[in-house]
Amino acid sequence: MGSTTREDLAGRVVVFGITGGIAAYKAPLIVRGLKADGLDVHTVLTDSAHHFVAPLSLQTVSNRPVYNSMFDTTSSADHEIDHISLADKAEIILIAPATANFISKLAHGVADDLLSCVCLATQAPILVCPSMNTNMYMNRATQDNIERLKELGMFVLEPAAGELACGWEGAGRLPEPERIISEVKKILTEEDLDGLNILITCGPTCEDIDPVRFITNRSTGKMGSALVDAACLRGAAVKVVTGPVDRQYPPWADVIRVRSAREMLSSVEAYLDGADVLIMAAAVADYVPAAYSESKIKKGGRVLSIDLKSSPDILSTVKRLKEDRYFVGFAAETDNIQDHATGKLKKKGLDMIVANRVGEAGSGFASDTNSGVIITADGVLDDFEQMEKQELAHRILDYIKERL
Repeated sequence: MGSTTREDLAGRVVVFGITGGIAAYKAPLIVRGLKADGLDVHTVLTDSAHHFVAPLSLQTVSNRPVYNSMFDTTSSADHEIDHISLADKAEIILIAPATANFISKLAHGVADDLLSCVCLATQAPILVCPSMNTNMYMNRATQDNIERLKELGMFVLEPAAGELACGWEGAGRLPEPERIISEVKKILTEEDLDGLNILITCGPTCEDIDPVRFITNRSTGKMGSALVDAACLRGAAVKVVTGPVDRQYPPWADVIRVRSAREMLSSVEAYLDGADVLIMAAAVADYVPAAYSESKIKKGGRVLSIDLKSSPDILSTVKRLKEDRYFVGFAAETDNIQDHATGKLKKKGLDMIVANRVGEAGSGFASDTNSGVIITADGVLDDFEQMEKQELAHRILDYIKERL
């Protein structure tokens, strides 16, 4: 399986090299995020990096000693050779920030300090995150060196653009810790869904009453977002059609933002042709206002009534386009979950349905966990309780993979 839940990442070794740039102040946050996903982080500081981040901070958040010197005779109780020991145990080496000087050393095989020796001695993948003044970054020598790293098989996470510490505007900012952590996880993940095209809908829809008010539901997009994250990490080509949600999707996903049920339907119809799998995780509004008021409806003494009509049923509408695609639906239910979900599976021509219990603590909208059942035409495939949505996402993808 290609899943990357916290349990799957537990104990995977990251050797985290930090070089002498101002962005090194983000290093403890990166370590903390990697540790939160279960990774075992060993930090290596260059001499220059000591000016920007304290070893004690890194030792505290990693719960590991901080390595620096090639000739530190006290760092290893087992009398190991540090650069060989770190190179051997690393499952990935992360360099962030990577200065122009260190990138040059990597590109040309220079090994004159502990970190460069570790990089030269390892068989593990190396992820380099350049960070520097924009003129240094755009300099032909630096660009040639970065291209050389790619030719050598290293991964390069290009810097972000914006205001730099030196006052310049442009490319050269170290990406945010969350972005770096996602890249590490993707490199560590088996791309067992490579070649699969997945279309995922996510979040609620909002149905406007007037320019001020609208009808929506409690969906926050957490389950759909977990599916997008998991599918991207495992190498699938992912398009996500998302209603209005406050969440960041991974950079590998093609994100199409919509507002209403009708807009979501149009996008699903437009992008279904290139999909092998459709996962309808969105909580589409069941009813929409029968008429939209171009002007704000004024508050008055009378009770306001709003006529509603049924929203377009996306799965029923695209059922005619199914062909050999694998269709997965979701259902939010409060009672008779299995019966209601089985009926929806048959009515809408689904291959699989995930029915979540809502209206109870720890399950459904806005929760980090879900409880419910996964059903196929053969019956109940899985009965899950209080499962982390990220784990559930990988389990759903595992079942889809088995059936394809």
